[in-house]
Amino acid sequence: MYRLSTKNGYEISQVISKHSNVWLVQKNQLSVLVDSGKTKSRTQLMHGLNTALHQQNDLQYLMLTHTHYDHCQSAKALKDLVHCNIIVSENAVPSIAAGYTHLPRGTNYVTHILAKAGHALMRKKFMYAPFNADITISDDYLFPAPDADLRIITTPGHSADSISLIVDNEVAIVGDAMFGIFRNHVFPPFADDIPEMIRSWGKLLNTGCTTFLPGHGRAISRELLEKEFRIFSKTI
Repeated sequence: MYRLSTKNGYEISQVISKHSNVWLVQKNQLSVLVDSGKTKSRTQLMHGLNTALHQQNDLQYLMLTHTHYDHCQSAKALKDLVHCNIIVSENAVPSIAAGYTHLPRGTNYVTHILAKAGHALMRKKFMYAPFNADITISDDYLFPAPDADLRIITTPGHSADSISLIVDNEVAIVGDAMFGIFRNHVFPPFADDIPEMIRSWGKLLNTGCTTFLPGHGRAISRELLEKEFRIFSKTI
């Protein structure tokens, strides 16, 4: 399990690493789970969460980087079980009430065809149990805890409801704003608005973070993101 700590003592643990990453952020009694994964990963989610949570802690928050099915299918079950506060972008509210978020467009010919076929033929697979959010954000959100160096920023592009968690201005947990699957590239195979996504990369770089934890794949360095941003910002 991948773990790291920030200069001010935040601990970040990878609760699920296969298919879609789930991250747990903790400091003292503050605990935030980022994304909840798929239904079929729920047993792994609960085992990893119980292992990683500090002994005195209950899970306080579940932040969804966006509401595509592979990041939120266990949100309602987790809410019902541990009564955590769910945080989403305000742009996610209609989707979570319906239990379905439209799949993003492909960013190349092959993924464009896959996205269209998936939406047409496999809609039921991509649904999730509807739930209500406790906190919806439209701009920067600071966690209401003493000395909490945690904030959420909007990072649209992959989807309109994409948001990222900034920890100590050192680590950013970014969902599908970028992918860590490809060794020297961060460009996602799916995104609704590519120019907006690239602008979100610039916003993330402006936080000063040096490590970016994606929804899929390994951690991304600042150097790699800077290189990709220089290349792709010329196209917008």
